Amino acid sequence: MKIIKRNGQEMVFDNSKIRNAITKANLSVDDVSKRLSDAQIETIVSKVTDECQNMGRAVGVEEIQDFVEKAIMEQGAFDVAKNYITYRYIRQLARQVNTTDKQIFSLIDCQNEEVKQENSNKNPTVNSVQRDYMAGEVSKDLTKRFLLPEHIWKAHEEGLIHFHDADYFAQRMHNCDLVNLEDMLQNGTVISSTLIEKPHSFSTACNIATQIVAQVASSQYGGQSISLAHLAPFVDVSRQKIRKEVEAELTEACGHADPEMVSKITEKRVKAEINRGVQTIQYQVITLMTTNGQAPFVTEFLYLGEAKNEREREDLAMIIEETLKQRYDGVKNEQGVAITPAFPKIIYVLEESNIHPESKYYYLTELAAKCTAKRLVPDYISEKKMKELKEGNCFPVMGCRSALSPWKDENGNYKFYGRFNQGVVTINLVDVALSSGGDMKKFWKILDERLQLCYEALMCRHNRLKGTLSDAAPILWQHGAIARLKPGEKIDKLLYGGYSTISLGYAGLYECTKYMTGKSHTDPEATPFALDVMKAMNAACDKWKKETNIGFSIYGTPLESTTYKFAKCLQKRFGIIPGITDKNYITNSYHVHVTEHINAFDKLKFESQFQALSTGGAISYVEVPNMQDNVEAVLQVMKFIYDNIMYAELNTKSDYCQVCGYDGEIQIVEDDDGKLVWECPNCKNRDQTKMNVARRTCGYIGSQFWNQGRTQEIRDRVLHL
Repeated sequence: MKIIKRNGQEMVFDNSKIRNAITKANLSVDDVSKRLSDAQIETIVSKVTDECQNMGRAVGVEEIQDFVEKAIMEQGAFDVAKNYITYRYIRQLARQVNTTDKQIFSLIDCQNEEVKQENSNKNPTVNSVQRDYMAGEVSKDLTKRFLLPEHIWKAHEEGLIHFHDADYFAQRMHNCDLVNLEDMLQNGTVISSTLIEKPHSFSTACNIATQIVAQVASSQYGGQSISLAHLAPFVDVSRQKIRKEVEAELTEACGHADPEMVSKITEKRVKAEINRGVQTIQYQVITLMTTNGQAPFVTEFLYLGEAKNEREREDLAMIIEETLKQRYDGVKNEQGVAITPAFPKIIYVLEESNIHPESKYYYLTELAAKCTAKRLVPDYISEKKMKELKEGNCFPVMGCRSALSPWKDENGNYKFYGRFNQGVVTINLVDVALSSGGDMKKFWKILDERLQLCYEALMCRHNRLKGTLSDAAPILWQHGAIARLKPGEKIDKLLYGGYSTISLGYAGLYECTKYMTGKSHTDPEATPFALDVMKAMNAACDKWKKETNIGFSIYGTPLESTTYKFAKCLQKRFGIIPGITDKNYITNSYHVHVTEHINAFDKLKFESQFQALSTGGAISYVEVPNMQDNVEAVLQVMKFIYDNIMYAELNTKSDYCQVCGYDGEIQIVEDDDGKLVWECPNCKNRDQTKMNVARRTCGYIGSQFWNQGRTQEIRDRVLHL
């Protein structure tokens, strides 16, 4: 059994330390008659040890001390308990002199288990990642002590809410972007004080796009999306340039240039350039490392409907085809074996021109299905359903799910590219339910109070961005990724009127509903309650929007690592409640619980009604086995997505053991200490540095492993197909 020290370091559980601490507190009581006996001390030690073992995870030092306090008082030794509590308080004051040093040293030494598994796409042994984490610890410390009101931080630490990305809050940074790549390519941009003019070929446009992506990733902390449609016009730029070259070559070699031969050679070279350009994007994104120590969290949007004419649509189709082919092939690891990369994330739009077998571009949909079966991507947006929900528009999400609300410029035209999200604060719905004790009237009262808490926290995010000068991130604010502001100009006008969004996240709707109704939210008798909770959050956002002119919306929080934090906080506050707090995770947003048996089509149909209410973004998934020999079934799911839900994905497995070459599913097992670890079923390799595991945990694919809560959630998932 393991424990987590205050600095995040994982240590073997040693109950002799509990015995020593109780003995010291016991001896400090002057009245011998009020001391514990040796037998009572052993009873307490045994009880606390059992409680720690029953948690089913590594327990924090503070939790253990809470168990000790309670056990001492149960023995009636109140003077001993008082001295123990006093000692804890004195030690707490001493630790507050400097709250960051030990945290930083533990992560530098790669001993901080919580930080090591905080982000499944960061390798915590790499210097650049450690540098980012060190800065993050300082930022969190400043945020805690100076930048946030005490009651907001206290609610965050207790797990009532989660103030996302506190490690970046000290800087005036925001969350996600829809990069206006079209403006930057067509009208030029500036990167590192260097003027970048409109490119004269497709391959150059792709190269510039990757440099933009890297610069943007270093200027904010969330996801970003680019549209491949913005690259499509440069295919014809290359085509015209190549055609002239071919005509000159043939004329020089043959005395004349046959038009048919010119066209044939030209198109062959155009396809070769598309191949190189797409490869540039894939390999540069994978190999780039931004200032926060990871590959850019970038999404590519594949939407034929964005093409401005038929020529451009044909060229975009070629780009999409090449993108899917290269992702299907994968990238080679250090051993030269093709594996599944985490980025770029790909979204493929299902539309009338590609969804039916008789559709012109159905071949692209077949290729997408084949790619999904092997590499987990692309994810799918239904043009039909999105247009129903977004005022007739179809556009990309800004990261794994964060979505903009429709917005029109002064000319009445919808605008999506060049917009962004200010940040997220998530409400723990499970805590709201448990705090009510199951009393419905009390539940709604507490929900209102917690939503007000979230509002205050979100306004802290908003106010932190107010007054930011465009000079803070020129690529974003001055050179077109978001805006073309002047040097020294404040970004404030972009924070109002709905131009940018700010998100109220929510977590654990399933557990909340289960506790309040006794049933899963998939039960027809409980579904209305779950929907009412969603409507209440929407009503709150609408109210705040009217009062502030800020674009509030509710967001289906992915909870990559927060799921574990919330679970631990709930267990600490309410104990182990069967079916509610008995796991080391809680459910993402509105999702059906991972252990609930439901088929893929029923799951997607059920969750679609919650997606419609999650206006700030959401994504649904179905868990499937290896589908490479059953691509037809993948196509059936895709057709169902098109007709029934706005945004969804299929989760499969894509693993490789570097020790023995096994390429099936790497499994999750318990080690001797009860810790969940990954193991190759073929050679029993458990060294995470010698295996490649890809799992989707929050919209993005993770490839650097996860904390114990998320690992348990992955293990518990049932198949939907």
